Amino acid sequence: MSDALQWQEAAADAGALAGPAPALDAAAEPSAFDMPAPVEQTIAPAWAAVFSLTLGVFGLVTAEFLPASLLTPMATDLGITEGAAGQAVTATATVALVASLLVSAATRRIDRRIVLLAFTLLLIVSNLLVAFAPDLASLIVGRVLLGAALGGFWAMSAALAMRLVPEALVPRALSLMFSGVSAATIFAAPVGSYVGDLLGWRAVFLIAAGLAVATLAFQLATLPKMPPAGTAGLRTLIEVLRRPRIGIGLFSALLVFAGHFAFFTYIRPFLETVSGVGISAVSGILLGFGVANFAGTLLAGPVLERSLRLALVSMPLLMGALGLGLATLQSTPLADSLMVAIWGLAFGAVPVAWSTWLTRTVPDQAETAGGLLVAAVQLAISIGAAGGGMIFDASGAQAVFAAASAVLLVAALIILVSVRSRPTPA
Repeated sequence: MSDALQWQEAAADAGALAGPAPALDAAAEPSAFDMPAPVEQTIAPAWAAVFSLTLGVFGLVTAEFLPASLLTPMATDLGITEGAAGQAVTATATVALVASLLVSAATRRIDRRIVLLAFTLLLIVSNLLVAFAPDLASLIVGRVLLGAALGGFWAMSAALAMRLVPEALVPRALSLMFSGVSAATIFAAPVGSYVGDLLGWRAVFLIAAGLAVATLAFQLATLPKMPPAGTAGLRTLIEVLRRPRIGIGLFSALLVFAGHFAFFTYIRPFLETVSGVGISAVSGILLGFGVANFAGTLLAGPVLERSLRLALVSMPLLMGALGLGLATLQSTPLADSLMVAIWGLAFGAVPVAWSTWLTRTVPDQAETAGGLLVAAVQLAISIGAAGGGMIFDASGAQAVFAAASAVLLVAALIILVSVRSRPTPA
């Protein structure tokens, strides 16, 4: 039985005791923000299952990031240009966007445990197809399967956390889950390029497939059965978007992620041309960013348990201030390195914060809302990278950072004025 159904039954019982309710004006339909807080779950938190999802996140994101560090040897071996090989990344992102919107409706009658195991199986097959790909077409097929697994998993991630731990611990569970992203960010590029140089790029994807097999075994041992709610259809996407303040919340999230990815996409040319550091220093600064991002993700859980609203506003505000500092101050390389690391620390809390907002704002349709959030993030990545590229070509890296800061500060203002959620549960 789903959480939403339990709340409905509890409300019905209360109504029977209190007598008939007064008629409601059709125009005064209650919003998600008027819903009473759900009754705290009495189940013990399934932390082993949550950790198995963290392993899944690590495997998915590692596979997503690997081509960035292996693109040249992949292109040489397959006899294609690096631009053509880069389309493997585009295929993954495009399919992930579509999958995030459709997965809840397509799998609404299937046990969520089976769906999760299927995503991990797709990850294994994807890595094997890429490792043995004889040509570009086979490579694209493998990356398409990865996109389906990525989009589907992220769409369901917040709803899964709600089913594995009590509501008060959802931010902590999401923090643990998203730490897999930060770990993959640190692991994929340096380890992928190093092992690829030693053993070849195909060996890297074979190792990734082996890690995915281990993840599948752990998930089989720890994931409980999670019967489907069976209520989400394609029309549910529109119904969720029409709820009060949901659209403005998703738009705010899009702005935050677009500002971040405009910054992150062009961090290397900024460090080389503005900070004036060499490639070794760039690698060290990016490693510092990744480590700080990992720490920020782990710290996000306790912070969000205290105040979700404060986190939603303060993170883009801090990132915007840092971007302005990088764009306008004539800082030393050490100061720039410190600001980049603090940015990574702040951004570590952003995905966790927005996923927590989703669970508290649309608890009855968390999977559908999760798909909309993932689609918004994928669109934000495209906008941030493409818009940043246009600004970079016209005015340079400092202008990109200034524009990204402006977007982040506008997002912080919109969140402060318009974005709401239910209070933090006890």
